[in-house]
Amino acid sequence: MIRDNVNMADTCDASVIRGAGQTESIGLSGYYEVKCHGSDGILKWEDVINNVVTTVGKNGVLDTYLGNVAAGTIVMGLKGTGTAVAADTQASHATWLEVGLANAPTYSGNRPTPSFSAASAGVKSTSAALTFAMTGSGTVAGCFINVGGSVTKDDTTGTLFSAGDFTAGSKGVTSGDTLSVTYSATAA
Repeated sequence: MIRDNVNMADTCDASVIRGAGQTESIGLSGYYEVKCHGSDGILKWEDVINNVVTTVGKNGVLDTYLGNVAAGTIVMGLKGTGTAVAADTQASHATWLEVGLANAPTYSGNRPTPSFSAASAGVKSTSAALTFAMTGSGTVAGCFINVGGSVTKDDTTGTLFSAGDFTAGSKGVTSGDTLSVTYSATAA
């Protein structure tokens, strides 16, 4: 049995004049199981192999998912108060709401589409900050990434890849504020 261990984490840093951030993690593991049977069909031996996942392998995982235009548009949105959980989907995240359109605070335009740099050293990051120009007042609790959905706020299609809250708690914003958000996913 060979085990591949890939520990992945992603971060999202946002600022509304004052800084905030979040960290999420995801772990992937795999292993090889090897069995040797003799010509008589009897098991002679078996073993398990735990192995190293290479940096180029980690970069490949990150580039394949977050750099795959065939998977659909990748967008970023803002989330309101409430805890994101692993069972959340873009269509069903009962403990929190997306902010920006039907839920205050509002921001101009659609959900922004991030551009990513190539993964390097097991990290894939946005190549520039995404901006959210606030047009209303309210509370922002965090961010989310959607793959294969729509740029339209409150749209429930696509795959909810990542969602989380600012480490220092929810932040108040007012009309005229701008949030600048970068995103990094790490395969550790």
